[in-house]
Amino acid sequence: MVQEHNVQSTSEGNVQSELIHELTPTSYHEWYNRRKHRQNIEDGKPYFNGPGSIPEPTYHSPSKLLQCHRKVTYDQLNAPEETSDPDGIFWVGTLFEERIAFPFLRSVASNADAYVRRNDWIDFQVETRVGEIQFTGSADPVIVDEESNPILPTEIKTKSSLDHVSKSSRIHRAQLHAYMVGLSAKYDVELTKGVIIYGCRKSLEVKIFHVEFDEAFWHDVVLEWATNHTEYRLEERLPPSNPEYGWECNYCSFRERCGRGSRPISDSPSEGLLPNFTGYPREKLLDYLDANEDARLTPSLAHAYPSFVDEYGAFDWLCERCETSHPWDTVSPGKPTQTPPRCPDCSEKGRVSSLRGPSPLEQSRGGYQ
Repeated sequence: MVQEHNVQSTSEGNVQSELIHELTPTSYHEWYNRRKHRQNIEDGKPYFNGPGSIPEPTYHSPSKLLQCHRKVTYDQLNAPEETSDPDGIFWVGTLFEERIAFPFLRSVASNADAYVRRNDWIDFQVETRVGEIQFTGSADPVIVDEESNPILPTEIKTKSSLDHVSKSSRIHRAQLHAYMVGLSAKYDVELTKGVIIYGCRKSLEVKIFHVEFDEAFWHDVVLEWATNHTEYRLEERLPPSNPEYGWECNYCSFRERCGRGSRPISDSPSEGLLPNFTGYPREKLLDYLDANEDARLTPSLAHAYPSFVDEYGAFDWLCERCETSHPWDTVSPGKPTQTPPRCPDCSEKGRVSSLRGPSPLEQSRGGYQ
């Protein structure tokens, strides 16, 4: 009996050890990514698994209007992102819209013998000085009449706090203006009013702003922004780094590439990985490598993700002083890992020189120039 108890205890101990071994941030991360991948396929949106297609220069998403031109360009051209997606914020935002905002709108609409459509797709063109530009995207819930004609479009956003929200954001007003124009054209109606609802993710309190369609704002601000952005894309120019709102830099996924981070670089093109930068999230790095057939790891990233090297390859280190190269695995990065290592050949000769990885431009051209 004692022996049987010992065997049972040993078995339970093995199960416990296995559970403890599996309950880690890494296993959660892998599970979550598999879950998201499967969900996208089941929802009929497999294109969300990996980098998106590059839109035409004349195409615009209402959700990107009036944002930093450079950030939007990097995003459109699938530059490697330096931060993970804020899935938690997206998830809470979706729940707020589905379980709070939509039922509230439906309650208000029913009192006026109206209804609420969960979303509506817009797709319309506008003639500008650079030719015809196009706006496509999905509007938030729209209050409609009995025949499903739109009456009042809405824009729903969540924030961590509403304490300092005293008016609606120009970015959100631009988005709502695009919905008003697109829905008016689609249903042959004239929409001149909309609503922006801000919900607090902590308290679930709301602030609601009524928006009148402003012809001058639409033409002089929104369409002018879209026209300028199309010009940058058509001319293949990197837009200036001067966002209207400083907070955009704080939350940007391309801070280091742009030159607003801690790296001594600036104005990097959209292609290529940043030298001596190892901060890319695993999933974003894989997205970039899979989307670019000729992409290789920088030597710093090869040390950070050695399991990727067999599949994607890695660049060597280069010393510009003595013009020698060193395989990525023969010289370890400095401490911290984003510090370039010393050149061993120069060190043997009593000289101090640092190794580097290829710049984004050099990577796009196949190697060191």
